[in-house]
Amino acid sequence: MTAGPVGDTGRPSSLTPQELERYAWQQDVSGFGPHGQQRLKAARVLVSRAGGVGGAAATYLAAAGIGRLVIAHAGPLRLDDLNRQTLMSTAGIGRSRVEQAQERLLAINPEVEIDIVPENVCPENAIRLVAGCDLVVSAAPLFEERLLLNREAVRCRVPLVDAAMYDLEARLLAVVPGGGGPCLACLCPVPPPHWRRRFPVFGAVAGAIGALAAMQAISLLTGIAAAPAGMLVFDCRTMTGRTVPLGRRADCEVCGCDAAAP
Repeated sequence: MTAGPVGDTGRPSSLTPQELERYAWQQDVSGFGPHGQQRLKAARVLVSRAGGVGGAAATYLAAAGIGRLVIAHAGPLRLDDLNRQTLMSTAGIGRSRVEQAQERLLAINPEVEIDIVPENVCPENAIRLVAGCDLVVSAAPLFEERLLLNREAVRCRVPLVDAAMYDLEARLLAVVPGGGGPCLACLCPVPPPHWRRRFPVFGAVAGAIGALAAMQAISLLTGIAAAPAGMLVFDCRTMTGRTVPLGRRADCEVCGCDAAAP
């Protein structure tokens, strides 16, 4: 997959003295520097949703200086969300998740623009949410939502980072349209028949893969590292990880027509 940045947004990205100071430590990272920071500031990223995985991704993207975050997540906070949804608080039970996420992220970094959408991804809003973004982080618990985002990201030629976990296993897949690799539908063309919204989860596992999703997004947006040629799988029981090679399916209904892309 591509080793360069995903594209030039064309939006203003000059850094203020306060931003240069805020992000000074990360600008020392090899291959990043002020130019990489400007690319982050110019970028608009959609995160679906703001739970254990998506909330962690949004936290580290905001801390890193993404210019604009769009966070889509419907519904109020419940007590059983709080073992993993660390952008929320006990006092916020019954309040909108995205409103609490916005408040917390702005407290972390008031330089970032946070747009909130109190909706989950569905056929009626998927294209609207993806269009105009430079990258999508897909962290929904339902395959229907993840496959919709994958489809629209490929159609709009927008890179997507799909992050998921179950029990003590976490998975990360970068989809770069035109990059020669597979999309999520190559691996999972339809939702698994017996998948349920509730599944075994420790917040630490969700947070770990969410942080890695943020780093993958930063790498794609700035070109400091290439996307892995496959799916990253990390087993938190054994504390071991591996990259599983994946190939594009020529008959994939989402990206198959893109099979000849370099």
